[in-house]
Amino acid sequence: MQSCRKDSIFTNVALTKDGDVWWEGMTKEAPEGLTDWHGNPWSPELGTPAAHPNSRFTAPLYNCPCIDEAAEKLEGVPVSAVIVGGRRANGIPLVFEAFDWAHGIYLGAMMGSELTAASEGTLGKLRSDPMAMLPFAGYNMAKYLGHLVEMGKGLSMTPRFFHVNWFRKNSEGKFMWPGFGDNARVLSWIAKRVNGEAHANETAIGLMPDYKDINWTGLDYTEEQFKELMTYDPQVVQTQPLSEELYNQLPNALKIQREALLERLAK
Repeated sequence: MQSCRKDSIFTNVALTKDGDVWWEGMTKEAPEGLTDWHGNPWSPELGTPAAHPNSRFTAPLYNCPCIDEAAEKLEGVPVSAVIVGGRRANGIPLVFEAFDWAHGIYLGAMMGSELTAASEGTLGKLRSDPMAMLPFAGYNMAKYLGHLVEMGKGLSMTPRFFHVNWFRKNSEGKFMWPGFGDNARVLSWIAKRVNGEAHANETAIGLMPDYKDINWTGLDYTEEQFKELMTYDPQVVQTQPLSEELYNQLPNALKIQREALLERLAK
C-alpha cells in the first residue's frame, strides 16, 4: 500500500466520490457513493464486485519503502539465486533446489499453475505456465527459455535455481503452509544454501531441506507437518504440461533434463 501511495496508475478499480481509488479488501467497509470499474454507480446491495478481480496498479520502484539501495544501479547487481514456482495444490513440495543451471531452467519451463483471475480460463484448472510468464511474455516461450540456456554458458558462475510452492493444500482443502511473512523461513534456507551454510538431501526431483534446516522460531509447525508438506507425487512431477508444439521447440538441453528426471523417478 505504501508503494502505490503516489505517482501510480490504477486499472479496473472503483472510484470514490472524491476521485480516490478503492477495491474489495482495501477497507473493511466500502465507502459510500462508489463508481464501479464499469463506470456505473455501485453499492454493496448490487451483489457484484466494485473492482475487477484482476485490477492492478503500476507504481515506480522508488515508492517501495524496503527497496535495496543498489536496486537502481545502472551497472547491475550480482544475482546469487533464482526462485521460480507455480500455484499447485498437491504433489509439489514447499521448496527444493535444482541440481544445476539447466535443471533450474527445466523446472521453470515445466511449471504449472492453477488458473487465477490473471489469465483466461476456468479458475483452479491446471495450465502450463513456463517461468510464471505465460500471461506476460510477449514472444515465443521456447526462444525465451533457449536464451536462458545460452546465457548460462557465458557465465563464470551461474545463480542457483530454487522451486517453491506456497500453495499446497491438505485433504480438507486448507493451505498447509502459512505463507506471507513465514516464507522468509524458506528464503533464509535458500540464502544459506547459496553461502554454503545449509544442509540438503538429494532426491529424484532436487535438493531438499530437513525439518532441522528451517528456522522455526515463533511458529508452531511440527516435523510431521513439514514431512507431509515436502512429499512429492512422481505422477505430478513427471507431467509435461507444455503443448507438444512448444515442447518440440525447446533446446535439447531441456529435453535431456526431462529424460534424466524420468530415469531418476523410475529408480
